[in-house]
Amino acid sequence: MRIKRAVIKKAKKKKFLKAVKGYRGAASRRISLAKERFFKSGVYAYRGRKQKKRDYRRMWIIRINAAARLNGIRYNELIHGLKLAGVNINRKMLSEIAATDAEAFQEYVQIARSSLGQ
Repeated sequence: MRIKRAVIKKAKKKKFLKAVKGYRGAASRRISLAKERFFKSGVYAYRGRKQKKRDYRRMWIIRINAAARLNGIRYNELIHGLKLAGVNINRKMLSEIAATDAEAFQEYVQIARSSLGQ
């Protein structure tokens, strides 16, 4: 007796077509292309999650550097000074302070300067 897979095959096709709904061109209609695009989209999503972390860190550093230079100190001097002073603040919080609270950021700059001996 042979095995008929019509129901299973149809369900699999439906799963892929539902996942790629809205994709451009034939990728949203043809099963073989839909499968390729589906798996490739997973690769892009995985890579994008890693890239997002890098992009945010770059943005925080740019923000901190801009605010630091307004206060007459370079980014690397500021970070080194804070490390020497034992101030444990991450770049995300420091960039948020730099963008919203200029007076508090100036205090961090003073702490860094004093620990560097400037």
